[in-house]
Amino acid sequence: MALAGLSVSGVGQAEEAASMSLLEDALGATWPGMVEGATVVDWQGEVLQEGDNGYTCMPTPPSMSGRAPMCLDEAWMAWAKAWQNREPFTAERLGIAYMLAGDEGASNLDPYAEGPSEDNQWVVEGPHLMIIGPPALLEAFPADPDNGGPYLMWKGTDYQHLMVPVAARPMEQDME
Repeated sequence: MALAGLSVSGVGQAEEAASMSLLEDALGATWPGMVEGATVVDWQGEVLQEGDNGYTCMPTPPSMSGRAPMCLDEAWMAWAKAWQNREPFTAERLGIAYMLAGDEGASNLDPYAEGPSEDNQWVVEGPHLMIIGPPALLEAFPADPDNGGPYLMWKGTDYQHLMVPVAARPMEQDME
C-alpha cells in the first residue's frame, strides 16, 4: 500500500511539474505586471490558473517545436475562435494580444500556411504585440514586415492584424 501511495504521489508530482511548465510557458507571453491576473488554459481548455484581468494566456501549441505562447484579450479570443473555425470575422473594437516570447513563424500573406514557401512571405517574429481593430483603423499601415516598424499581417483577410515588434527578430542561425 505504501508503494502504491508513493507511485500515485509521484504521478501527481509529475503532472504538477508538467502543468507548471505549461503555466510558465503561457505566462512567458506577457509582461510581468499581467502574470498574476491572467487566466491560463492549456490547449484542451483546462484552466491552469484563474485570473481576473480579462486576458487568457495559452502555452505554445503542442504541434510546434519552438516557443509561441500568447495572451489574448476578449476581442482576440473571438478572433481566434473565428480563425480556428475558418469563420468570418470583423473586429468592432481594438484588441491586444501579447507574444513576448516571439514565435516560430507564419506566412505574412496566408492565414493558414503551415510552413514557408517561395511565395508566402514567411516571417519569424521576435517579441511582439498584435492589435486587431476595425479595418478602417488598420488600412493605413504597411504590409511589409521589413519596413522597420508595425506591419499589417494577413492584409485584406478577415484575420488581418497589426504586428508590433518590440525587440529584434531571431537571427536565422538561431532558428536552425
